[in-house]
Amino acid sequence: MSITKEQIKHLAHLSRLELTDNEVDSMQGDMEKILEFVAKIDELDLTGVEPLTQMSASVDVMRTDQARNMITKEQALKNAPDANSDYFRVPKFGKKA
Repeated sequence: MSITKEQIKHLAHLSRLELTDNEVDSMQGDMEKILEFVAKIDELDLTGVEPLTQMSASVDVMRTDQARNMITKEQALKNAPDANSDYFRVPKFGKKA
């Protein structure tokens, strides 16, 4: 399988890359090697092989999320440098009108 210099330049443009002519030539060679490697999959008999969805047999190795209140609103606000009864107060920022 081959890829043209025009296709490499188009991919570079889509990727917002600026490639020199030497880099285009190098990239063309690399891409052709990659495409040849991937094309070898077509030569394999994959009858009965299920698609791989994960690289590991481990499933759900993380703990279950448990929602709970760790501190009250009052406890959270009491250490704030500036707050009213319900919210943290922060300085205004952004565009000035």
